[in-house]
Amino acid sequence: MNHVYILGGAQTDFARNWHREGLDLYAMFSEALQSAVADAGIEPQQIEVGHVGNFVADLFAGQGLIGGFFGHVYPELSSIPTSRHEAACASGSMAMLGAMRDIEAGHYSTACVVGLELMRNVDGRTGAEYLGAAAFRGQEAMDCDFPWPFLFDRITEEYEQRHGIRPEHLAQIAQINFANARHNPNAQTRNWEFPPGCFTQDDALNPVIEGRVRKMDCGQITDGAACLILASENVARVHATALGLRLEDIPRIKGWGHHSAPLLLERKLALSKGQPLLFPHAQATFRDALQRAGYADITDVDGLETHDCFSVTEYMAIDHSGLTPPGASWQAVEDGRIARDGSFPVNASGGLIGLGHPVGATGVRMALDCARQVSGRAGDTQIRDARNMITFNVGGSTTTCASLVIGVGE
Repeated sequence: MNHVYILGGAQTDFARNWHREGLDLYAMFSEALQSAVADAGIEPQQIEVGHVGNFVADLFAGQGLIGGFFGHVYPELSSIPTSRHEAACASGSMAMLGAMRDIEAGHYSTACVVGLELMRNVDGRTGAEYLGAAAFRGQEAMDCDFPWPFLFDRITEEYEQRHGIRPEHLAQIAQINFANARHNPNAQTRNWEFPPGCFTQDDALNPVIEGRVRKMDCGQITDGAACLILASENVARVHATALGLRLEDIPRIKGWGHHSAPLLLERKLALSKGQPLLFPHAQATFRDALQRAGYADITDVDGLETHDCFSVTEYMAIDHSGLTPPGASWQAVEDGRIARDGSFPVNASGGLIGLGHPVGATGVRMALDCARQVSGRAGDTQIRDARNMITFNVGGSTTTCASLVIGVGE
């Protein structure tokens, strides 16, 4: 196999509101790409192919064909092949997989992946309507104000029916991620203040959005981009030598998982009826990534960057990853395992709740954070002795699931 290495990357400051600054999607793309090229220490002309992860720029920004931006940022990239990938919130991971296939097949040696979304240029209800494009139009979430809180409340309800679930555990997940985000200089919420009682069931301090989903359970509507430079083993070897490093010091994508399921949430839940796990295909995604990396268990890696568009999404990832038995994610919350200084940190970056969730960028951003963790470049969010990390990225109501194992060494 032609292994895929991560030479460098960058993300924008997720606290920025680009529309208020008078800037557009292209400005975001350009900044992320230029910063990633500088971080990787390559020349732009080394990039041979470009992949873009984006969900709904057509709606939020009136912009399609985003791959055409590469040649505007760098004239040297004016004729490279490019493509755009869409899988709702997993769009960035699909772009990653596309770039990986290019390198693994030997078609290209150096690839660039940009994930981005401009989302804060419209009001909340309009944004919710646009994001509803990842649900089954006309078939679900029709009698609600906010489709995604409504659908993930349904997932919470299903946990209640199969295993029981306590709101204080969901609130603690959110509280951990907001606390982690305070240490991340790119986090949207790093300077937010939280009054006492806002992580409780207090309707004034933590109002209901839909059903059991409250304000503090929700990931953020965010503008932002992330970019990675991927390379073949031969290119990475030369790169390592130039930096005075060993090849084993350069982060590598060691394993991957990718499964999809029917679009309709109720169809997914019907398929797993009577089973302990709500989404067996999510479990399979974790399992495939770990096995391809040569690991038998989730605890063989050092931490997880996971999708927490809502606190229950992270709750689901905990037991579906195998960190706890089915329905027992609360155990890892209560015993402190998932804290940044715990035995298995989850979302040291702050996650979607604390760091932010520019939809098309999230899968790329997760991979970037994992690459920084395993190379000791995660700054104040660094997990001690991290050598291997895993991502779990979800599109829709787990319609698309993707996972990457990223590590250093053999």
